[in-house]
Amino acid sequence: MRTIRIGSGAGYSGDRIEPAIELAEKGDIQYLVFECLGERTVALAQQARMKDPDSGFDPLLEERMRAVLPVCAAKGIKIVTNMGAANPEAAARKTAEIARSLGLPSLKVAAIVGDDVLDACKEGDLPIMEFDGTIKQLGNRLLSANAYLGAEPMAQALAAGADVVITGRASDPALFLAPMIHAFGWAMDDWNLLGQGTVAGHLLECAGQITGGYFADPGYKDVADLARLGFPIGEVGEDGSLVVTKVAGSGGAVTEQTCKEQLLYEVHDPTKYFQPDVVADFSQVRIEEIGPDRVRVSGGRGTKRTDTLKVSVGYVDSYIGEGQISYAGPGALARGRLALEIVRERLKLTNVAASELRFELVGVDSLHGPEVSARAGEPYEVRVRVAGRTENLREAIRIGNEVETLYTNGPAAGGGAWKSARDVVAVASVLLPRELAKSQIRFVGA
Repeated sequence: MRTIRIGSGAGYSGDRIEPAIELAEKGDIQYLVFECLGERTVALAQQARMKDPDSGFDPLLEERMRAVLPVCAAKGIKIVTNMGAANPEAAARKTAEIARSLGLPSLKVAAIVGDDVLDACKEGDLPIMEFDGTIKQLGNRLLSANAYLGAEPMAQALAAGADVVITGRASDPALFLAPMIHAFGWAMDDWNLLGQGTVAGHLLECAGQITGGYFADPGYKDVADLARLGFPIGEVGEDGSLVVTKVAGSGGAVTEQTCKEQLLYEVHDPTKYFQPDVVADFSQVRIEEIGPDRVRVSGGRGTKRTDTLKVSVGYVDSYIGEGQISYAGPGALARGRLALEIVRERLKLTNVAASELRFELVGVDSLHGPEVSARAGEPYEVRVRVAGRTENLREAIRIGNEVETLYTNGPAAGGGAWKSARDVVAVASVLLPRELAKSQIRFVGA
């Protein structure tokens, strides 16, 4: 039975780069996948693209590509990534430019476009899934609407000879499913194979989370050498069989427990994990350790895909104003509480218009609230934090300003004041008929 090895080079936009280099150099992989696109990232990237038409892709794209292109080209490793964010074509052009500068003029780079469905969503006035309302009601606060594309266009790009495939918004597991479809010729209606491939993609998509990162809890779940955490490799057979492993000697661990935690990550209904390519069923998945850092995963299934695609809608929800200041030494807690009382009263006196306000002491009650935190001992130092939600930037700025004035208008010995005001880019979801998201493959030659 034929088997391919897929390495997970990143689990989010700002992830470490060294593990991807390690995978390319020592992992004996045929495919290297970088999953770098969070739910809000596309909307933020669209904001950047509005200011500069040649931007809007992942800020670490150049650093990652310069690090891995030479070894991947030398070993014939194909790269698949969603670092295109809001501008896959610009990302592809930049990658081709980097390839030329590295002496790789024959590299074929493909951009997958078609996930930008803003116009189609506006025309349809689709209902929003998370709250009552429709997309038109967002008005001029609407920034973006990007459909989650599936694996098929990425697999087609690989079949057409692409060495690097760059997409925008796509399903995270689909980035890993595409190499399987390409390598094994899986039919796009073989639901059980696509379901098992989706299990593999879901396990691999968050990179270090399945090798001990985000999992470690000292004294309960100890993980060795996290500073050198290795990222996972999926050994996938043409029958959909999967073994999860990592580069020998790298930090972290692949165990039954790490795999089970990642399997349940971000899954609401294990029997119906909706994806663009298939509705995956995780309910019969079996996980077993078969050796050190080797875990076999089987039993994934699937049913027919839906007629709609999920669309991530980005919009400006509100503005956040924030201020912080620290107090330390004897009486720090009392001075911190006095500072909060002063700012609370100042915001009332100056009529700051905020729809929501938070007054908290970081390290005391900012996570679990005052009732739970009341039983804790008194700290030697505290960090005052006041934050508020407003309808405009001017009001948000006023919140941080009031905290800063504590320097000379509040308790003794405050220091390290900091303030900020920013818009809040939120995301919501709508369902779009899949035929309205027309994906295309566009090649850029190095």
